[in-house]
Parts: sequence; structure tokens; C-alpha cells
Amino acid sequence: MKNVQKRVPSLLLIIVLVGFPQISESIFTPVLPQISTHMLVDASKTQLTMSSYFFAFAIGVFFWGRLSDKVGRRKAMLWGIIVYLLGNIGLFISPNFQMLLGSRFIQAFGASVGSVVTQTIMRESFEGIEGAKVFSKVGAAMSLSPALGPLIGGIVQEYLGYRNVFSTLIVMSALVLLYSFYRLPETQNTTEIESSSLIQVSKRLVTDSRVWSYGILIGGINGILFGYYSEAPFIFMNHFGFSSVQYGSLGIVLALASLLGAILVNYLVNYFKSELILISGLLVSVISSGLLILPLKFDQSFIMIVGIFLVFLGLNTTLPIALNLALKGYEDVIGSASGIFSLSYYLIVSLLTYLVSLMHDGTINALPEFMFIICLVMVVSCINLSVKAVFAEKIK
Repeated sequence: MKNVQKRVPSLLLIIVLVGFPQISESIFTPVLPQISTHMLVDASKTQLTMSSYFFAFAIGVFFWGRLSDKVGRRKAMLWGIIVYLLGNIGLFISPNFQMLLGSRFIQAFGASVGSVVTQTIMRESFEGIEGAKVFSKVGAAMSLSPALGPLIGGIVQEYLGYRNVFSTLIVMSALVLLYSFYRLPETQNTTEIESSSLIQVSKRLVTDSRVWSYGILIGGINGILFGYYSEAPFIFMNHFGFSSVQYGSLGIVLALASLLGAILVNYLVNYFKSELILISGLLVSVISSGLLILPLKFDQSFIMIVGIFLVFLGLNTTLPIALNLALKGYEDVIGSASGIFSLSYYLIVSLLTYLVSLMHDGTINALPEFMFIICLVMVVSCINLSVKAVFAEKIK
């Protein structure tokens, strides 16, 4: 048991490793209008920094997930963070939008290691109700990232200029690299390295409709989150006249929604089936996003903030359970399976953030309509999961 304990990283390190990709994304959002102005590109083109980020992220999670099975979790993580650091340096020195977009791609490719390898470590270290609680605890701690990212980005941009947001990322990536180098153990059981080929693992996943349903859920939730990050600066800063610091402070709304959602999951899993929690959270999000589309007569900025809080409360009740259950039954090939699965849902995220840029019309309506449509699709996917769970229960 002592050896097993030594192979499990601390909760703090897990939070840091799964969190730095999220902060890297959200810290970027307050500077989107400034990039548009200073690099002479329109808003929809600036939003390509979001969709390209997730396209590179999707490729990265596949690459690092597979590599972690070959060289181990620790080596894959360290190499990924180094690539992430190089991408941040590229962002800082970019003289034009083309180089910035390329550096953004490199940054995302490296940052993806924090998502896929950390989730692999968590899935192979915890399972069942304990796994759901660990994912919810990490989710509760991660509720700070939606608040910290935009707030830090807004403050730095306001007082030091948008390029120093990139220098902040350079410092952060260097600190994460040092922390991981000294504190991250190798968690992979090297005596049980999987021998399945990539084709075999891919075939198992592709033919598993349950995995597809979870992929739609996780991809949709993250697509809504980062679709918000893509569109919200133009809504609150350009339309409602918020300063970059005021906009950054709105991250507290997402943080509270994430924290409350994680607390609810940690409590509800003791009393209710996972499928019921999933569908309940999504229904809250569907109703809330639907109400935002209505032409209400109250202060629109206030209504928008309250509605967004409720949308993300529902989504953050769903996400920890979906992440915990998505690859149940794939423990023997968890690294490669995590990489392939993450590739699929981050491609969904990339597609959805691109969809936001297409829907951008300078009004406040595009974001609520986007959230409502995606939530409806996820409800259908969740119903599919519920039907399969009931059917499986009857067979037993």
C-alpha cells in the first residue's frame, strides 16, 4: 500500500496540471478586442484564435495520450509543458496575426497534455463513487480558473498592455514545469503496459455508442464554455460598455456556478443515479438558455449574467459525472483511449467555437441561441444514455 500511495500525485498537483490549460484559454479572452484593433483584423477573424486553439488541442490530446502509454505519464507531461512554454514565447514575440495564430496552435498543442494525461492519471488512480468525488473536488477547485483567467487577463491588459498577458503565460508555464519536474511521480504501472494496437483501441471506441454519447456531452459542455469565452468579450465590453477589468470580474459568476455544481455532484451521487443527475443538470441549462432568447424587459446585462450563471450551474452538475463514466471499461488501455476520446470531443469543441464565430453578428442574441441549440442536442444524447442504462439494468 505504501508503494501505491507514492504513485498517486497530490490533489494540488492534479489541480495545477488540469487547470493550466483552462487558465491559458480564459486569460486570453479579454485581449480579443485589443488584438482585433492592434493587428487590424475583424472580430470574427480574431475568434479564430479560439477555434484553432481547440483544433490543436484535439490533435494534442491524441498525441500525448498515446505517448503517455509509450514513455509514461511523467515524461509525456514534462515534454508537453515544454512545448506549451515555447508556444507562449511565440505569442509574446509575434509581430503579426499570422504568427500569433501559429503560436496559439503550438501553445494549445502543448497545453493539451495537462488535460489528457492528468485525466488518465485520475482515472487509473480512482474509480466508482470515489472517482466521481475526486472529479467533483477537482472541479470545485477548478471553479477558480474561470474567475482567475479573465480577471488576470483583464487587469494585465488594462495596466500593462495586451502583450504582457502573454508574458504572464510564460512565467506561469515555467512555474508549472518546475513544479511538475520535482513533484510529479510516474503513475503508470509499467508491468502492465497495454499491448493493444491503436487500430484496436480506436475500433472499440468508435463502435461503442455509449462513448459517443459521452463525447457529445463533454464536447458540448466545453464548446458552450469556450463559445462563451469567445463571444462574451464582445457582448459585455463592446455592447454593454464593460471595462476589461469589469469583464474579467464576470469570471466570478462562472466560478460560483462551477463550485456549486461540483458541490451538488459530490452530494447527489450518494443518493441518485448518475443518469438522473445528468439529465437534471442539462434541463436546467436548456431552460435557462431558452429564457435568454426571450425579449425580456429588465436590464439586459443583469438578465444575461443571471442566465449564464444558471446555464453553467446545470452544465457543471453534468460534467464531473460524464468525465468519470465516459471510459468505464477501458482501464486496460486508458492512456490511448483517453487520447482518442479527448481528440473526438475537442474536435467538437473546435467545431463549436468556429460555429460561434460564424454566428457572430454584433448583437447579444448569438450566444444564447448557440447555447440553447447545443443544450438541446446534449439532452438527446443524455436520453440515449438513460435508455441504454435502463436496458442494461433489465438484462442484469
